[in-house]
Amino acid sequence: MTGSTATTGGAGAPATSKGRAPEGTNGKGPGFLAGPAGRLLGLVVALGLLCIVGAVTAPERFVDIDNVLTILRLAAVVGVVSIGMTFVIIGGGIDLSVGALVALSSIWATTLATQAMAEDFHWIVMVFTAVAVGAGAGLINGIVIAYGRIVAFIATLAMLVSARGLAEIIANRRTQIVQDRDFLAFFTGDVLGIPMLVIIWALVSVAGWVLLNRTTFGRHTFAVGGNAEAARLAGIRVQWHTLKLYVLSGVTCGIGAVLLMARTTTGSSTHGTLLELEVIAAVVIGGTLLTGGRGTIVGTVLGVLIFVTLGNVFTLNNLSSSVQNVARGVIIVLAVLLQTRLAEGGGSGWLSRLRSGRGESSSGGPVAGGTPAGAVAGGTSASGAPGGDRPGATH
Repeated sequence: MTGSTATTGGAGAPATSKGRAPEGTNGKGPGFLAGPAGRLLGLVVALGLLCIVGAVTAPERFVDIDNVLTILRLAAVVGVVSIGMTFVIIGGGIDLSVGALVALSSIWATTLATQAMAEDFHWIVMVFTAVAVGAGAGLINGIVIAYGRIVAFIATLAMLVSARGLAEIIANRRTQIVQDRDFLAFFTGDVLGIPMLVIIWALVSVAGWVLLNRTTFGRHTFAVGGNAEAARLAGIRVQWHTLKLYVLSGVTCGIGAVLLMARTTTGSSTHGTLLELEVIAAVVIGGTLLTGGRGTIVGTVLGVLIFVTLGNVFTLNNLSSSVQNVARGVIIVLAVLLQTRLAEGGGSGWLSRLRSGRGESSSGGPVAGGTPAGAVAGGTSASGAPGGDRPGATH
């Protein structure tokens, strides 16, 4: 028993015993499709095929530059909010309240009092108000989840209902018109033909990529999502970090509300209806695991483009909204199934299990129940998490 020690691989790699290759890899490491490059390449191919379908089925309208800009403008709001959602899901959580927070932020930023202050000082007051409201609601989510120990699904579901109701109360169920022309001129303008909404989305995405991949905050996010207990033992303040993740999600909701206010010239309690479903779908399609511990900002951006482009192709081909919803639901399920399979031995381990009909790895070793293929019982598969003690192991 002492001659076999538990080891952990790279990000997302299952723990394996010494000398044994991960399942389905034939000793050559994880399959290409299971790696970040392979997943991103698959998303690029999917987006390319979707564009080809659009160009073939609606050649004159789909390839028109105005239609392309329309896709990008529609993707901007979903894209900005998806950046915050990516952090939350990688960190092992979920936020169902993002659509309601966008509505609440837009309402608060377009009240008569807020717009009067913006007229006296600068339209940046409206932007600050929207971001502050989103951050405040995210702070409440984080406190309830991290320190109140309420399941994220329930806590954010309660916030969804409460924030939407509060938005209706503040606006008295009326749509509020944005009066500040300088605000609208700035956010509806363009730079070198690129809409300002798209530029803001790009800036938020770049900032999110740097934060996730080049800072301690990003490393802690992966660690907490991969194995919260191991992260705690490693000295990470898991509760404090979880709170910050939900504040970050709230901030992106505030920015998304600003973009939606500019695009529609209104603040409304109906803004962001079902936005949480679009955002979660885009993040999942982009390759972020719903169980946490893995995900990329680039994948999320591609997932947003795929999801929005798909809706555009459906609309150009005059498909009903009912058919679109069915197709989107199927795509979400397929995306989750695909990422689950790819997470198991690089996408080939599950095929070998189907062929053999037994719970054994391709190298002949038994698979511990409830653990990734080839993992030693008691170990963890989280990136950077230490393998657990095996029964009978000596120290």
